[in-house]
Amino acid sequence: MAAVLYGRESLQIEPVAVPQVGPEDVLVRVRAALTCGTDVKVFQRGYHARMIVPPALFGHELAGDIVSVGENVRKFHVGQRVVSANSAPCGACFYCARNKENLCEDLLFNNGAYAEYIRIPGRIVQKNLYEIPAHISYQDAALIEPLACVMRGLEECGLEGVETIAVIGLGPIGLMFVRLARVFGCRVIAIGRRKSQLDKAAKMGATDLLCTADSYDHAARVRELTGKRGVDIAIEAVGTPETWQLAARMVRKGGTVNFFGGCPNDSAVALDTSLLHYSEITCKATFHHTPAYIRKALDTVSRLDITARDLVNREEPLTNLLEVLRHLMSHNGHMKTAIIP
Repeated sequence: MAAVLYGRESLQIEPVAVPQVGPEDVLVRVRAALTCGTDVKVFQRGYHARMIVPPALFGHELAGDIVSVGENVRKFHVGQRVVSANSAPCGACFYCARNKENLCEDLLFNNGAYAEYIRIPGRIVQKNLYEIPAHISYQDAALIEPLACVMRGLEECGLEGVETIAVIGLGPIGLMFVRLARVFGCRVIAIGRRKSQLDKAAKMGATDLLCTADSYDHAARVRELTGKRGVDIAIEAVGTPETWQLAARMVRKGGTVNFFGGCPNDSAVALDTSLLHYSEITCKATFHHTPAYIRKALDTVSRLDITARDLVNREEPLTNLLEVLRHLMSHNGHMKTAIIP
């Protein structure tokens, strides 16, 4: 059984053939697949321009057991607990040669985590498949794909001398930013819509909490909390033009804004050019991960700096996936669900 995406909000759980492995591939029995905000957006829109074109198998955060290996596979064997990233770069293109593997011109994506079995293509086996340490669970391991994106986003902002970070948006991605910023020793101002999100952010280490449902100027409040200067780094983890604009207004002179949340296609954002210019604000965005950051994320999970208990609030069988996605679509801000095939 597997989840097959046919289009906008059209998904079926249906029998599919167990994938056949090629000489470089491995076959994994999925033990846990985690829901993701990207999957919810893909379900709503019916496609992802870079990662999935329907009809297609669906889902990309997974961990499981190897049940078959191709004849040329040497690093892995049947019975190993493994976690796979959802992509692997080519290693030879213009961007790979410049250490920008996330922008690879031939980035190979793999979907199909919401299934009993998934084939891991040879390139991912070689570059982005890892054995799970014995002391962590399948659900813990399955966190490493989004965590790698977050780690890269935070480190790409430059953390030397950083004392304060604001995080706008407190879904699982925003909460990962909160926790990692605290691991790096930063003061974190967490900004979210719901009390439950803010309470969770406090447990993850946020030192100041602001609710967007309150009518005051949140950028001005952030400046009040930082001696009128603003934060060193502002992370936007919502993906709306309004929150992109808000993030740009709350950083100090010389600060950095990371527009991490992707806005809908054809969105446009107006930014105060005087503010950007005279305050020397750096604006950047971070897309995807690299094999190096997948390894860093697995190390972070292995140290138990982040666990599934922090972000996964329920388990559901594969047969309930459609109901789960509809629930997540209508209840923005909810945590991850572990799908257990």
